Amino acid sequence: MHLLDITKKIFLGTTRKARIVSSIGLFLAVCAFGAVAVAPGAAEEEDLPTRIVTQELALPDISNQIAEFETQLGQEYVREERVLSGDTLWALLARMGVSDPAAMTFIRSDRTASQLLRLKAGRVVQAKVSGVGELLWLSMEVSEGRAGEAKDIVVTRNENGFIAADASTALEKRIEMRTGVIQSSLFGATDAARVPDPVTSRFVDIFATQIDFRSDLRRGDSFSVVYETFWQNGTYIRSGRILAAEYVNAGRPHQAVWYESQDGKLGGYYDFNGKPQKKAFLKSPVAFTRISSGFGVRRHPVYGYSRAHKGIDFAAPSGTPIKAAADGSVAFSGWKGGYGKMIVLKHWGSYSTAYGHMSRIVSSMRRGAKVRQGDIIGYVGSTGVSTGPHLHYEFRVGKAQVNPRAIVMPEAPPLRSAELEKFRKAAEEMEHRFAVLNPDFKPVKVAKK
Repeated sequence: MHLLDITKKIFLGTTRKARIVSSIGLFLAVCAFGAVAVAPGAAEEEDLPTRIVTQELALPDISNQIAEFETQLGQEYVREERVLSGDTLWALLARMGVSDPAAMTFIRSDRTASQLLRLKAGRVVQAKVSGVGELLWLSMEVSEGRAGEAKDIVVTRNENGFIAADASTALEKRIEMRTGVIQSSLFGATDAARVPDPVTSRFVDIFATQIDFRSDLRRGDSFSVVYETFWQNGTYIRSGRILAAEYVNAGRPHQAVWYESQDGKLGGYYDFNGKPQKKAFLKSPVAFTRISSGFGVRRHPVYGYSRAHKGIDFAAPSGTPIKAAADGSVAFSGWKGGYGKMIVLKHWGSYSTAYGHMSRIVSSMRRGAKVRQGDIIGYVGSTGVSTGPHLHYEFRVGKAQVNPRAIVMPEAPPLRSAELEKFRKAAEEMEHRFAVLNPDFKPVKVAKK
């Protein structure tokens, strides 16, 4: 037998013996342990000597986390949303930051509050929400009351839970006045001046045909605004109409005063000369965006070669509301080749505007439907031939697309003499209020001939 084979045999045999010996040793050890565990006369656990040891342990410092939570708990936000087609109340409240099962249960079960479940697209809902998502109050117009008064349902949280009321006759109207200076953004300045966000949005709408709040803002610009607020039993419910507003942009003042005729047929914003504040077309149909592609010859991002770009592209996140640039009616609504989902609005004379690449078109925007300047007609998307979410906007005269920034837009006619005298009385009151806000205020007026 070869020496190597002999060695393997001895080694294997030794290993088997070692395994047997190890197994026997392990069995004996277990038996010994068991014998010790049950040995008679062994000391019971109660008989063992005990000693209490007290030692102070350093707990982690969570005071900062507690302070942060208390700060968050004490914060309150006033939110405003518009009811969209197909919305449920729960989806609407979720967009407003509400996470409050108790409020949901109350709205379902209360006879008055349950009217909020019957949503109608286009109506505005306002809510005050705590920093942790609790609903503090909720207000929504549910129908038209007598004499044209809006019937609002208001849900308010109190120490006992919630109460719901018809607020159409229970609201107290107050007049608020605020002023401020732009440091970084308009909303930052209005927040610092304690102006509700819904009022700021209306402020933007008033001057939308004169100021592009996306690109025209300058540090040091100033604003003043007089507006309505509505209260119930000392609790702020919602904001109302702006009565007067001023924005000084790069040293140039833009002013607006609300005037409505007694018969209600005439209503709008005018400067101190009685001239309509709004021009015929908005400067931008999408708020707070940037122009990603201007009018003219451009290299097409999809086709890869230069071609005439007969419109203006506004880059904006998908879902951003798109507003009608002017009064008119829907001439086309649907899918249009490379434009994707598209709307064409027909205005007076030979003017029309087109809006392409929408993600969604408002359901009421059917052919022939009437629209007013500022109405939401759809939402930004990337349908058709598009590399990303944006609005393709065209301004057309006849069948030709023209650059809206290169033509002089027509204006609405001023007030006639009979209404102008009544307007001047309303304007004098607003002039006095502006003077209280700013002693240096001067209305921009045209000298009488």
